[in-house]
Amino acid sequence: MSVSVRVPTILRTYTGGESEVTASGATLADLLEDLDTSYPGIKARILDDNGALRRFVNVYVGNDDVRFLDNLATPTPAGTQVSVIPAVAGGC
Repeated sequence: MSVSVRVPTILRTYTGGESEVTASGATLADLLEDLDTSYPGIKARILDDNGALRRFVNVYVGNDDVRFLDNLATPTPAGTQVSVIPAVAGGC
């Protein structure tokens, strides 16, 4: 069960510069474990020390933000695209 993972520029140092990689797992948590096996250290940039998504990292399964689904328990069926997107902050 392969899933396409879109990697933001800031995390591409972990993927050898690749903007899109593949991983597998029944849930987002499983997928992140598999991703970290292939690209050590990337999971620690997506999850905080408590194992939750970092506050300023958004993850989408398909077009849906996992925070409005089942978070790390969100299913990641084969053929799905997962996007990791750092939140942008700023102001005037």
